[in-house]
Amino acid sequence: MITPLTRLLDRMATHGAARFYAKRLAPNDNSKNQVYLGGGFGALNIIPHGEVGSDDSSRAGSVRDRAKAMVRFFWLDDEGVTPAPDAQLILYPKYPEVRMSGFLRGAERAPNVLMKSRDEGRVLFFGICPDGRVLGHVVASDDPVARAFDAAAPSLDATGVFLDLEKLRQGGTDPKEALLAALRRIHAKGWITSQKMGRAGVPEPYSARNGGGYTLEAELGISPNGFADPDFMGWEVKQYGVSDFTSYRAKSPVTLMTPEPTGGLYRDEGVTAFLRRYGYADKSGKADRINFGGIYAASRDFHPETGLMLRLTGFDAATGKITELDGGIVLLDRDDNVAASWGFRGIIAHWNRKHAKAVYVPSLMQFPPPEYSYGAVVQLCEGTDVLLFLAAVSAGSVYYDPGIKIEAAGTAKPMIKRRSQFRVRHDALKGLYRGSAMVSIT
Repeated sequence: MITPLTRLLDRMATHGAARFYAKRLAPNDNSKNQVYLGGGFGALNIIPHGEVGSDDSSRAGSVRDRAKAMVRFFWLDDEGVTPAPDAQLILYPKYPEVRMSGFLRGAERAPNVLMKSRDEGRVLFFGICPDGRVLGHVVASDDPVARAFDAAAPSLDATGVFLDLEKLRQGGTDPKEALLAALRRIHAKGWITSQKMGRAGVPEPYSARNGGGYTLEAELGISPNGFADPDFMGWEVKQYGVSDFTSYRAKSPVTLMTPEPTGGLYRDEGVTAFLRRYGYADKSGKADRINFGGIYAASRDFHPETGLMLRLTGFDAATGKITELDGGIVLLDRDDNVAASWGFRGIIAHWNRKHAKAVYVPSLMQFPPPEYSYGAVVQLCEGTDVLLFLAAVSAGSVYYDPGIKIEAAGTAKPMIKRRSQFRVRHDALKGLYRGSAMVSIT
């Protein structure tokens, strides 16, 4: 049914939006007090933003108590869109929470009256574009769009303080039920020849052995364009290999992210200096090769091969809060030298690329030719937050599992391979989300 609200969403889509959310504004949600986007840092997985940096505008002595990240925010009105060049997210680790500010400064045709008001019943709509832009539109309580939203709200899913409007875009179809129905159909097909969605939107044969995810995406009709991760009605789709459909035990851990170190010897003097100090000769006897590998977890002591251990600085495991934004994940040697580090700001930037909702689908492979079959039990995860990731690192369930090497180390042209990755066992994955459930689709 076409309503004033669905017409608004259509207009947002015309300007490039692909995901849609709404937030009811409280009296304190205004330009003076900022707009509250929820406790924790979960809002960062919904609102695209730039680099997380220090908030130099905060009062003396409190600069490190909060950070900011710019948002490419645009107000939508009847004339089109107008940029709000100073819009930004403010991160308050102390609480923790995220707020938005600067959304009126320098913005022509901005809804100044509504966003300076303390009126109850206002609704702020967000349209999230694949290119990182965020469209905004606010209405008063007596606006027809607000009344249509009030009528639809009881049937909408909540993600923190946001209500997900995808169901309205799908004509009332529940995205989660549609996802499960699609996975049920794929499971019922049995063995499926390996394929990958082509640029023209048509599946094409795929012969390599890593086609489990590509084949699932093609069956779901997911285009290779758009968001970085496969997306089905707002759900990130992830496939993982299993040995059988009885235990559903994953064959390998889940790689969460692969950020290069942002500090320490690795960054200051380079990967070659890092390998020469902390690496070790190839164990298989390959000449002139230096490796750096192993498992590094906060729950473990120094690694016997490299002499390094992993720790967190500036994070309180008891409260689950960042206590110092200049802290991070560090690899330390026995003299407390920082071999490599990943600052919290960079970790936040990496983690925000994850969807707030994800489904993990088990698969079997048989070869040749490559074919895949997908299981009848899937894992639905909702509400991720970088603070949950850091808590998991602190507990040791998320660990650093590098594969760094230098070949022809003694020559004038050494060959370096970099692979820094943080991983988690599949059975510990649920700790990275506020909600997780194993769901049978048969």
